[in-house]
Amino acid sequence: MKNITFLNPEFFWLLLIIPAILGWYFWKKNDQQATLKMSSLAGFQSSPSIWGKLKPALIVLRCLALVFFIVALARPQSTDVSNKRRTSQGIDIVMAIDVSGSMLAKDLKPNRLEALKGVASQFVGERPNDRIGLVVYAAEAYTKAPVTSDKAVILDAIKSIKYDNIIQDGTGIGVGLATAVNRLKDSKAKSKVIILLTDGVNNSGFIDPRMASEIAKEYGIKVYTIGIGTNGMAEFPYAIAPNGQFLFKMMQVEIDEKLMQAIAKTTDGKYYRATSNKSLEKIYDEINQLETSEIEEQRFYNYDEKFRTFALIGLLIFILELILRKTIFRSFI
Repeated sequence: MKNITFLNPEFFWLLLIIPAILGWYFWKKNDQQATLKMSSLAGFQSSPSIWGKLKPALIVLRCLALVFFIVALARPQSTDVSNKRRTSQGIDIVMAIDVSGSMLAKDLKPNRLEALKGVASQFVGERPNDRIGLVVYAAEAYTKAPVTSDKAVILDAIKSIKYDNIIQDGTGIGVGLATAVNRLKDSKAKSKVIILLTDGVNNSGFIDPRMASEIAKEYGIKVYTIGIGTNGMAEFPYAIAPNGQFLFKMMQVEIDEKLMQAIAKTTDGKYYRATSNKSLEKIYDEINQLETSEIEEQRFYNYDEKFRTFALIGLLIFILELILRKTIFRSFI
């Protein structure tokens, strides 16, 4: 039997009685039988009986019955534990991701966009109790996935992110942030968070990023900003060859860190700089630790008493021993 516990294990001390009983029996074994002194046994023919040799089985049966009674007194139980968990105060998160052409720069491997997709997917997998949405932006912005608890939808949306001509190229940090705010403004969650990532300078869009951050503050939304890109020079795409492949050349990395810091400060968030794949992973790990959900767990214990089985077996063995003692072994006692 698995998962057996004992409610009163102190009764196992009574097992010390067993060796004492066996020792007393074998010490007094000869004194328990009547004796008759005779001058000669010549007139008696010896016919040894197997029942005489089996006589010690009685004390063994009695000790065995006693063992089962002691185990029953110790109250064996099997325990079935079930958990019921629910998120008492969840978090709604929107990831706003820059998908401009500069995200194809190769200072992160294989490029900024692919490195981000891997880290973002891992982040989503580590947030099972929160709702997450996805906004992508360049010069314009749109919602790639609404705020949802269905992580499969979000993971598929992240996987499908790529640079294309659906939206105009450029870096519209203000429109990206405003679109993310729009997805969260009616949320009833305990905490509302935007993770805003960019690799450049705001040069597009009709919404000022600082105004968007003030709107986020009004709705109680915290913004974590991430500037992605190495310090110095990096391989950037600058043109498309006739075969459709991007052409790259070394260019200076420019990120408006003052703007990103201001957005984070306005909304009580934090600014990070990701200069490598490893630092990007650490940033998402830190955000994961900073924003935690409160989980309420109820644990239910179902106890199944097993002492009746042991008591019944002990009783049957005891009755068997009495029957044998009063019948087959009677003449040998």
